[in-house]
Amino acid sequence: MSIDSFDQDKETVELSTFYVGNALCGMDILKVQEINKLLDMTNVPQAPDYVIGILNLRGQIVTIIDLSKKLGLSETDLGSDPRNIIVNTPGEHIGLLIKKISDVVVADPERIEQAPANISGIQGKYFTGVYKTDTKLIGILDVDKVLKIDDENRVNT
Repeated sequence: MSIDSFDQDKETVELSTFYVGNALCGMDILKVQEINKLLDMTNVPQAPDYVIGILNLRGQIVTIIDLSKKLGLSETDLGSDPRNIIVNTPGEHIGLLIKKISDVVVADPERIEQAPANISGIQGKYFTGVYKTDTKLIGILDVDKVLKIDDENRVNT
């Protein structure tokens, strides 16, 4: 999702916001299937270190990714009551483990700015822009890049 992918003709876009470490991030709420507590998971041998396991969610197998680790930060503290954001992805169910949920922010697409050059490194490639409110700065996460969706519509975690 690029900054241009927000429909400039729409008056607003809703951003589901959450904390990854101490950073406030957001994504288009239409990408969110549901948010739930961390459930019992099964480890996946030989998976990348940011894949913390899989779980059975009402009969669907969901791969859980520690978003903080995926972004190159320290791993999410499982003792701090973390949450999973189950995202809408083609063909697979993916959960993003995050520190905590914040608010839904109604954003004006014309006020979404390009991500600053100083976050253009490895972690920055996962962000499409920033949105400034009166009191907060929200990094807008590009979920498709985080999950690396390829041509076969399979998520390459």
